[in-house]
Parts: sequence; structure tokens; C-alpha cells
Amino acid sequence: MPSPSRKTDERLNEMGKVKKGLGWIEWLRGWLYVILEFFFQRIMASHLQNPMPLPPVNEITCIITGCTSGIGLELARQLAESGAHVVMAVRNQKAAHELIQKWQTEWCGKGLPLNIEVMELDLLSLESVVQFSEAWNARLGPLHVLINNAGIFSIGEPQKFSKNGYEQHMQVNHLAPALLSVLLLPSLVRGSPSRIINVNSVMHYVGFVDPEDMNVVSGKRKFTSVMGYSGSKLAQIMFSSILHKRLPAEAGISVACVSPGIVDTNVTRDLPKLVQVGYHLIPYFVFSPQEGSRSALFGATDPQVPEYCELLKADEWPTCAYISLDCRPSNPSEEAHNIENSYRVWEKTLEMIGLPSDAVERLIEGEEVSCHYSSH
Repeated sequence: MPSPSRKTDERLNEMGKVKKGLGWIEWLRGWLYVILEFFFQRIMASHLQNPMPLPPVNEITCIITGCTSGIGLELARQLAESGAHVVMAVRNQKAAHELIQKWQTEWCGKGLPLNIEVMELDLLSLESVVQFSEAWNARLGPLHVLINNAGIFSIGEPQKFSKNGYEQHMQVNHLAPALLSVLLLPSLVRGSPSRIINVNSVMHYVGFVDPEDMNVVSGKRKFTSVMGYSGSKLAQIMFSSILHKRLPAEAGISVACVSPGIVDTNVTRDLPKLVQVGYHLIPYFVFSPQEGSRSALFGATDPQVPEYCELLKADEWPTCAYISLDCRPSNPSEEAHNIENSYRVWEKTLEMIGLPSDAVERLIEGEEVSCHYSSH
């Protein structure tokens, strides 16, 4: 009996729809989109306040990955100051505790002490993702918002692999957040209505994913850091789109990807020195982390987001919700609408992160699912 993914491949091959890369017109259109966003993002977002005022979030528990710097730091601080219980899921726990101490001191006298805690999570280790999820789910408490913010962009660096054997951009930006999102479904069901918010990038417009070569090792395409990053961000949207479709409406979990815009964060520390100089000479165009955090804060707190997600599901729209840097619904790239390839990326991702194909359905029903990367 052929496997579902093989049957999918056979069907797509018959239809002649298996793409080997972006067409040059798609590629040019993608770069044009990136350039336009860079030059016009301030104008596009000129109606937004900074910092963005948030609705009351006192009853909300949020897990945020990668929040010791950049956009994640702003997300953690602003949500905590608005009353949320914030869980900083980070690799560097010492830095997180120092930040909390600083924030508590600055906040002193303005209201109740900030409700923030730190948990260890290393996205370069799928075992760490499983341990984190098991520890969180064991509390049997609700989770209202998961913000997959952590990401890497090793600009100009040679191809590197995690200890799990996966290309690092693909693992940190897509595979590990995908595993985390699926494994935390029991807690998200308890927190329903809840949300999974993925901090994405305009760079996905120039991305392409070959589900049979997600590590880019076949030699069919020459690896570059831009290809690794943009492909991982596109894979995240494709996976999120299928997850959005697979989650039953009664589970009450919304899935959205957000574009923060082009932001001056720690990602720029990996840029060549000359490009870094250019980046700092053009502060007018580049967002600060506080400005870059607005679309994720909107996605995490705005009451209309779940309604919009439900609307897309009812319309059987090919992608999940995609919120632009101006906090308005937008459309991800043409390739993100390639539903056949999205299903193939979904199947391949589950295989790579060691989950059975029916993991989502079983976890929603309250069943236990074993993961290949689990310690027991």
C-alpha cells in the first residue's frame, strides 16, 4: 500500500505540478515586494501608534519564544505590562532573569508586579522542544497564546546543520516551532479561544520549498543563507495553513502568521560589516523592535483575529491568516497559495519532527501521542 505522501507525489507528478523552484517572474515579483516594503513600510504603518495600545489581557497566559532581544523582548515586556502571564521560552535563562529584574524595577509603583516566568527552550534541539512541551502540558493549565517569535538569519554564512541533522534555518524557523505548536495543542484547547501566532517575514516572498529536499543537500539547488531563511519562512506559512485547516472549529484555536516589517534586531549582527553600516545609516526606513512588535501584538490580542481566521476557514481559503506590518490582513506569496505543495510540506514536516500523520486530531481529542524525539 503506497504511503499518502507517495500517492500525493504520484498524483502531482501526473498533473505536472511538481515545481523545482520559483519561476523568474515570481522571483522578481518577490524581490520587488521586499524592496517596496523596505521603502514604504513607514508610510504603510503611519496610522499605528507606537507603542501599540493593547486591550485588557489580565486573564491571558502567553508563551513567547526568543524573547531576550529584539521583537520578542518587546512582546514579553508589553504583554506583561498589560497584565498577561508571560512565559519566556528561551535558551539564555540568565539574560531573561536579568531582564525581568530590570522590568520589575521600572514597573514598580505602576501596578501589580509583572507576572513573568522563564522556561528553558533551545530550538536547535527537537528534544528540548519535547521536554518543554511535556513540562508545560503537565501543569494542566490553559495556554491562550503561543507566539513563535524566535528565528535565525545567518546572512552570508555557510550551510550549518543542527544536531538533529537539519539545516539550521529550517529547524529554528520552521521545524521546531511546528513541533512546539502541535505538542502544545492540549494546553491551547484548555485555553480556548486561543491562538498560535507565527512571526514570519516579507522574505518568504522570495522563498521556495522542495519537500523532498528541505535540507537543500541534493545538489539540485545551491544553498545560500537567503535561500535557507526565505525557504524556512515559506515552509512556516505552508505548514500553518494546513494546521489551520486541520483544527476543528470547536477546538477554538486560531492560527496566523504576521509580518513585522524590516526591523533592526539582532539578526543584523550577522550581516557583513558594510551592510550593517548601511542598515544604521537608514534608520528612517527600518523599524525599531518596538515598531516591529506591533503586528504580533495585534495578532495575539485583537478580538477580530479569530473571526477573520474562522472566515478564511469557512471560505476554504488556501492559506492561514497573514497579517501585514500595518496590522491589516494581507496575502502571503503566490507560492504560499500552492495548496498541493503545502500538503507535501505538511507531511514531510511531521515526518521530520517525528510525529504521526494524525497527531493533530489525536491531541485535540485528548489522546497521547509519542514523538520520535521524546526521551521516553
